[in-house]
Amino acid sequence: MPSALLDNLLLHGKQAVPAFLYGTAWKKEKTADLVYQAICSGFKGIDTAAQPKHYREDLVGQGVRRALSENRISRDDLYIQTKFTSINGQDPNKMPYDPTASISEQVHTSIKSSLMNMRPAAQESSSESTYLDCLVLHSPLPTMAQTLEAWRAAESYVPHKIRYLGVSNVTQGILEQLYDAAEIKPAIVQNRFYPSTHFDVSVRAFCVEKSIVYQCFWTLSANPKIIFGPEVGLVANQVGLTPYEAMYSLVLALDNVVVLNGTTNAKHMVDDLSSVQRTREWALKYPEGWAKCLDDFKMLLEGISKSKES
Repeated sequence: MPSALLDNLLLHGKQAVPAFLYGTAWKKEKTADLVYQAICSGFKGIDTAAQPKHYREDLVGQGVRRALSENRISRDDLYIQTKFTSINGQDPNKMPYDPTASISEQVHTSIKSSLMNMRPAAQESSSESTYLDCLVLHSPLPTMAQTLEAWRAAESYVPHKIRYLGVSNVTQGILEQLYDAAEIKPAIVQNRFYPSTHFDVSVRAFCVEKSIVYQCFWTLSANPKIIFGPEVGLVANQVGLTPYEAMYSLVLALDNVVVLNGTTNAKHMVDDLSSVQRTREWALKYPEGWAKCLDDFKMLLEGISKSKES
């Protein structure tokens, strides 16, 4: 199977998705500048959400428009995804839709505001040409019936205003039910990557089987023991990376996995991107050594997962 470290991952065999997505949660009033800086540093993917509680989607749009207007990147080369967040994930005082409306209407209103926020030019009329590469359900809704109502509302925008759909914070059981019931199958799963979920070993296997790209977050913050362990340390020493960069490279080498990266440090933006290229070059030069490092890393994840089960 392809890995984002060595290959271009494609959504359902068609659209490329970058190895790193710039995560925009909790950036507050600095969001626009950080998004612009990330694009200028080489990021080609942006992740946001219509969730004012944790995201400033409007400022994400400002940062993107600035980069586009300065020809830092073309819209065709930029992957943008946002999320529909249900009532349970919203701040009651900052709702992007009427909480008393039907779930379908909540989705339509949320998408309409996202398309306006992501418009390519300052003029509001430019929203007519706006499209999103992916819309992600921020989490399943309380029941499968409600989840499917939201999903089917989102399906009505595909493939013109929205290219693909995805789901976040999802268990394997709910993912399988959604996959079976959906007319437009999920192209993305976005979950936490940490021991409490057994690193989503079974979810990732399902994603590989169904050609779903798995996006992970909390990759660094939730895994300090792994980052400073011998498996990651060996790659860091061999390639000349920091332990954090080596962790990113190893995770990106897993099948069909891309990573959310929310750094606010300009140097780290550049270094994280270049570290993937450096690891790629080392892996191609020393394929047996790289294969051993990757196998050891996979065994480590599986071992931690099994210990959590017992």
